[in-house]
Amino acid sequence: MAFRGTFDYTLDAKNRLTVPAKFRASLSGGVVLAKGLEPCVQLWTPSAWDEYTRSALAGAHPVSDRARRLKRFFSNNSLDSELDSAGRVMIPTRQLEHAGLRKEVVVTGADDCLEIWDPATWTAYDAETADELPAITAGFDHPA
Repeated sequence: MAFRGTFDYTLDAKNRLTVPAKFRASLSGGVVLAKGLEPCVQLWTPSAWDEYTRSALAGAHPVSDRARRLKRFFSNNSLDSELDSAGRVMIPTRQLEHAGLRKEVVVTGADDCLEIWDPATWTAYDAETADELPAITAGFDHPA
């Protein structure tokens, strides 16, 4: 399933996020909560997370410093979890701190995962990305 859309949500007193209802069935087999490369928390299906990390490490020699560091980053900054019966997932303190999350959050679709952002951080990031789109897309080599 492709995760699309932007949703405003609130974390409860136990730092649980109620996952948007339209995505719950896709996440019913478990989730991986991961520290994003940007200041956000990512919510993956386990198979998509495994594919993402494999792809990121593809071609890297497993004993190289860069591969070991990246593998370690992925492993120690992710956590297997499940949605509870109400469709909620608890976000750990380390990940809350990484993303600067408080009560109000924005949940955004990122195609193969969901991302959870602080609203002000998301607004600034989204505006910056929109401003840079011409330069970003110009950097892709597309066949004529």
